[in-house]
Amino acid sequence: MTTLLDTIISRIRANGPMRLDDYMTTCMLHPTLGYYTTRDPFGTHGDFVTAPEVSQMFGELIGLCLAQIWLSQGAPARFTLAELGPGRGTLMADLLRAVQKVPGFVEAAEIVLIEASPTLRDIQSATLNGHSPRWVETPEDLDDQPLYLVANEFFDALPVRQFVRDKEGWRERLISHSNGALSFGLGPRLPQPALDDRLDDTADGDLVEDCPPLTGYMRPISHRIATFGGAALIIDYGDWRSLGDTLQALQGHKPTNPLIAPGRCDLTAHVDFEKLALAAAPAKHSRVTPQGVFLERLGITQRAQALAKAMSGTALETHIAAHRRLTHPSEMGNLFKVMGLYPPTQPPLPGLEP
Repeated sequence: MTTLLDTIISRIRANGPMRLDDYMTTCMLHPTLGYYTTRDPFGTHGDFVTAPEVSQMFGELIGLCLAQIWLSQGAPARFTLAELGPGRGTLMADLLRAVQKVPGFVEAAEIVLIEASPTLRDIQSATLNGHSPRWVETPEDLDDQPLYLVANEFFDALPVRQFVRDKEGWRERLISHSNGALSFGLGPRLPQPALDDRLDDTADGDLVEDCPPLTGYMRPISHRIATFGGAALIIDYGDWRSLGDTLQALQGHKPTNPLIAPGRCDLTAHVDFEKLALAAAPAKHSRVTPQGVFLERLGITQRAQALAKAMSGTALETHIAAHRRLTHPSEMGNLFKVMGLYPPTQPPLPGLEP
């Protein structure tokens, strides 16, 4: 049986060393051997757990936040409620349950899921049974109307390129093979206009990552928000500016070598929030805020206390642990960051600062 490793080695033999973004795209989205196209990677039986899988409170608070923005913007009678990379559909299901009591919100919403994986689309359809979502490939396919969007752990999965600086310029980190195994090496020194702004804050030997697809996803989102109204919440791990090798692979909830088992492990890289902010124009963007701070501002502790009243024993212990995992600085609270997008004429989003 041909494996994805065999396929990648064949491509390298035919075309020369492979760029990291090409490798990541192949690993994640190969039609028959890709990670996302062949499996459900989420939850305790998958390779990683996202915030919506930790607790229903996460999706509920996101939903109420978006509903508050919808009300403050005049409650438009028709709008797009979208999620980038919706996983199993858990966040959207929790979101929709939380906003049921907001008069007119669900009725006005056209639910759109931006998802490339056929396997995950089937799971999302079952999770959201009764809500009739629509699936599209990219944000370019969204209607021209107010857009309320959430992207939780989506941008970290976009493919990146890596460049190492030396005294004379940039050399790209490329993937080659030897004796049936993949390995990293450096390509020739070439001009990299996309990294001109990094010459002032880097030195010889520094590694910088660039995410080519990022702007293509952000521009149609920010255009719709700036033109028609709405908002976006982007939640992911990363920081204001990328520096260093952040490529990581997870298999069975444990770190692994990203070149060992292509197509069988999750590949991600930290998000460069500065690039997201720059691509967000003409929409405005909020400050980057730790997830724990954001959720506390939205009232997660009060919600946790209300839910805890009906719990005891193991269920209560699990609930307390979930609250801690989402908010504590040593867990997801500081690792994950939140940035909001909103129209130039509107105030910042609840829980976030301009």
